Parts: sequence; C-alpha cells; structure tokens
Amino acid sequence: MRRRLVPAAALLPLALLLTACGGNSSAGTGAGGGTDGKGSLTLDVGDQKGGSEAILRAAGELKNLDYKIKWSTFTSGPPLLEAVNAGAVDIGGVGNTPPVFAAGADSKITVVSAFHGASKGDAVLVPNDSKLTKTAQLKGRSIAVAQGSSAHYQLVASLEAAGLTLSDVKVKYLQPADALAAFTSGKVDAWAVWDPYTSQVLQAEKGRVLTTGEGVTNGLTFQVAAPSALKDGKKAAAIKDYLDRLRRATAWVYDHQEEWAKVWAKDTGLPYEVALASVRRTNSTRISVAVDKPLIASEQQIADTFTELKLIPRKVDFAAFVDPRYNDDLPPSTTPGRVSS
Repeated sequence: MRRRLVPAAALLPLALLLTACGGNSSAGTGAGGGTDGKGSLTLDVGDQKGGSEAILRAAGELKNLDYKIKWSTFTSGPPLLEAVNAGAVDIGGVGNTPPVFAAGADSKITVVSAFHGASKGDAVLVPNDSKLTKTAQLKGRSIAVAQGSSAHYQLVASLEAAGLTLSDVKVKYLQPADALAAFTSGKVDAWAVWDPYTSQVLQAEKGRVLTTGEGVTNGLTFQVAAPSALKDGKKAAAIKDYLDRLRRATAWVYDHQEEWAKVWAKDTGLPYEVALASVRRTNSTRISVAVDKPLIASEQQIADTFTELKLIPRKVDFAAFVDPRYNDDLPPSTTPGRVSS
C-alpha cells in the first residue's frame, strides 16, 4: 500500500519542539539553558523541553532560591543520564526505562525521587490509513522508537501482551525528530512514543493509537542524581529543596490544568489544544511517591527483560542505583495516580 504523505506544515510545531530538544542521542547539552536563583552554590539540572523548569516556573516555585539552578535541555532520557554519569548534571528528570539502561552500563546514577501517573500518553501510533487494528498485527512491521527510552519498554511490554517479541518486528531505533520524519513519510508502520508527541499526532489527526502503556507499564517517572552531588552536603540539601519544589509544582498542575497548558504551549511552541490534551492525558495524573521496594521490584523487572533480550549486557541489581533519603512521608509507589478531569 502506498501511503499518503503528510504535509510537513501540518506537524511544524512538533518539528520545532523536537529540533529545540535536539535530534540525536548526544544533542541537547546546554540547549535552552538558563540560570535561576542566587548564591554561591549552583545545582546543574537536566531537563526535557517543557519539563521540570516550565512546571516550576508556572507554579511560582523558582522564587526565593538561595542557590542557583543552571538548566540544560536534552532530547530524551538516555542522553540526559549520560550527562549525569559524566558529572555535567547533578540531577534530572527521565522516564522509567533510561535508568535501567544506565544501570546496565554501570553508570554513576542514583534514583532519588519518583512520580506515578497514567500511561495513556505512552502509545504505539499508526497512520490514520493503516490497516492495523490490534497489536498482534505488528508482526513483521517496522516500528520507530528511541532506544532506551520509556517508549522502548512500553513497546516490548505491549508486544509481549499480544504474544509477540521484539524479534517479531522490525525495530528502527530513532530519536523523536527522526522518528517523526519516518512516521509522517510512511517509512515506518508505527511509532512508539510518549506525550506530548502522542497528543500532537492525535490532535493533528495524522495518526491514531494502536495501543497504550496502560496496564503494561508501571507509569513511573524519576528524578535521577549524580552520586557525587549526593555526597556533597550542600548540594544534597539543595537537591532536597529542589525536589520539594518539584513535588509542589506537580501537585499544582492538577488544579491548574488550563493555566499550565498555556504556559507549556508557550514554552514548547505546541498548540494550546495539544498541550491541554497532553496535560489531561498524562501530566496532571502524576503524584509524588516513595522510592520503595515495590518500585525497585518493578524496575528490576524492566531490567531483567532487557537483559534477556541482550539489549543490556549484564544482570542489573537495580536496588544498588536508588537512594530513599528523600522519601519523607510520601505514599507508596503503587499508589494510583490522579484521575484527570
């Protein structure tokens, strides 16, 4: 079947967002950076476009900082964690799978904070004119996905739920900018990706959902710190303050969905309708949860899955890459996320 090509202008805002985030696994260091706060201590924070910085700013949580936050923007989780491992970033936010791959590479990373929410934004998308209607039909098809991203595991888990494995499909490892081009030009049959890219494609009516991560992934996202920063008393204290602010800002999103969508749209260049759809589908459902034993067990399962697939070279003990010191009185990691209005 010859697929009708999508006009490039139709997804221009998404293309601009992806370009801003960087187009390959090493891009993004320092991109979109800036500095907040004052004082002699600087906390280097890794972020993704429209991520922690934007939420903190919208919620008013970047006021009265007695330390500086220097922001660096990355295209996705894996390159952000490369920077954490190198000591270029003290802490940064990623999905549920990048820490597993980083642990498999014996990177210097430590999970210090977690958020639990819905997985509807983690989706396998297909073009509107695709004949595919269920996951089992992906057998023999080509699928774009960012290697080591949260979408990578969602794809594996979704295939497994349908009785398939990665070897049953043709995986094309592409960062979002390249995956977008491949998807819209018909060079791949499907795209495994996360919000806001899911919402962008759906709102533009250039694709539809074949399956989501609901029921097959753990819905977790993390803040991951450099061990060297945690060993520094002053930086460890700044990290605690930063996490407290981020938790308050994340809670703020639930009660200010439209307000947050306006800020997010301005920050990323996304249309407001796309930003709001993503907020309702994904962002507003997140709650702060503890870094606890069930969380470790869930991530261990992801690690074991990728080890069995020989995508991680060795057995990973995920418990060795977490630090619960910032748990305070947070609810268990298994606590359901919020139901968005």
